[in-house]
Amino acid sequence: MTDSTTPVWLVVGLGNPGPSYAGHRHNIGYLVVDELATRMGSPFRAHKSGRADVVEGRLGAPGADAPRVVLMKARCYMNELGGPVKQLAGFYKVPSERVVAIHDELDIPFDTMRVKLGGGDNGHNGLRSMRSSLGTGDFHRVRVGIGRPPGRQDVADFVLSNYSSAEKKILPFQVDTAADAVEVLIAEGLERTQQKFNS
Repeated sequence: MTDSTTPVWLVVGLGNPGPSYAGHRHNIGYLVVDELATRMGSPFRAHKSGRADVVEGRLGAPGADAPRVVLMKARCYMNELGGPVKQLAGFYKVPSERVVAIHDELDIPFDTMRVKLGGGDNGHNGLRSMRSSLGTGDFHRVRVGIGRPPGRQDVADFVLSNYSSAEKKILPFQVDTAADAVEVLIAEGLERTQQKFNS
């Protein structure tokens, strides 16, 4: 990524590391950046900071005009995410308005999503940590709906549980759509993305 004339975007997949968390609703961000890495044709590798795995490259149509993107999966738990995000944003000289957080959202039904710029953390530990470390909430969010827990199930138990068998059939399409939204956001801007994906 030696071309310094094209701005860089930092796309952060929110999740918890390790196989025991891999299928959880809270890890949808990891699934989406994995899909984006596949589209970019590169595997994740350790960043020299030792605090995250990254993919560097261009996203979208081939050629010099394709946006420069760093995909990121932190190597820490969600509530400590902000430190590595701040470190990589500094390393790649990415301002907060070119940071994209992909995360699970309780207040949006499963199989729907919303894209926005800025806002609070709505009780989400990963977003809270990012806002605290970056000193601002003015980054983009791709909010992937997981819905509210059924009955009286505890919210923490719900987000740290696997998708239902019915949801698992739809999940690949949801991941694909969220990855599409990231591509459109970076290439065409927030307004166009909201028109297309804020179902």
